[in-house]
Amino acid sequence: MKVLRRDWLSKVARAGVGVVAGRVAMTAGGGFAADSGLKGEKRTPSSFLQGDSVMHLGTVTYNLAKDWDIGTIIKNCSEARFEGVELRTTHKHGVEVTLSKAERAEVRKRFADSPVRLVSLGSAFDYHTPDAARLRKDLEATKEYLQLAADVGATGIKVRPNALPKEVPVEKTLEQIGRSLAELGGTAQGLGQQVRLEVHGGGTSLLPNIRKIMDVANHGSVGVCWNSNPTDLDGEGFDANFDLVKGKIFTVHMRDLHLEDYPFRRLMQRLVESGFRGFCFAEIPESADPVRLMKYYRAMWLSYQGLL
Repeated sequence: MKVLRRDWLSKVARAGVGVVAGRVAMTAGGGFAADSGLKGEKRTPSSFLQGDSVMHLGTVTYNLAKDWDIGTIIKNCSEARFEGVELRTTHKHGVEVTLSKAERAEVRKRFADSPVRLVSLGSAFDYHTPDAARLRKDLEATKEYLQLAADVGATGIKVRPNALPKEVPVEKTLEQIGRSLAELGGTAQGLGQQVRLEVHGGGTSLLPNIRKIMDVANHGSVGVCWNSNPTDLDGEGFDANFDLVKGKIFTVHMRDLHLEDYPFRRLMQRLVESGFRGFCFAEIPESADPVRLMKYYRAMWLSYQGLL
């Protein structure tokens, strides 16, 4: 019995629970205290976090933070222990190509002086249009956006395909998107940036099509923003689709983690196994209690990795 009791006490100690005269001692506040014979000596409960994630957690301003200015973004992300942010264009943060050189420097400094990293700028540029003039206009505007990202201290931008025009053969559209990304990749490389293609749009969100686009682009500065779509399960299934792009995933967008129609735990496992060490961004609806929601989101994200 003494041996059993010693084992139990050892387990209690390892769990961070104090023992007083052979009893577990609980404080009035619900925490635990230990008395080793020295009056007033207490031990606060240890964290049950099993370790740090090799990945990083952030949020897209779409739509949780769409009405937050930069100060609020930094404040709320810091409190919820979110490490980074992707600033979607047109939102209240105001980080747009119209900013002056001085304003861009100020944005860069505000994030650099905070614990929150400005990781990405989220654009709505797409390159599937059969209109050559519009395509050229979008490409030149994307290059300006890449310059903005470099100026404010981000590491890349998010772009997207959005459709497969019915009047154009699918393969031709996929090739056009890929060639557009290759051109942008050259600009991005010169600025120390990445172009992250969101898995998005009718037909273009199918992973075999994203893979074809990546094969045409064939540029080290161009990669995939995994978007956690229901279509990730189509065809041969989640793992087969993940394998199509696993070496090219630069960032990840995640929906509400409570949704049961998507294998988020499996996604975390595959990301880690593939060597992904980048940012997973929450892309979730706004909330009247955002910081509390973000804390719950982080807890689920850690739990799906077996860390909490």
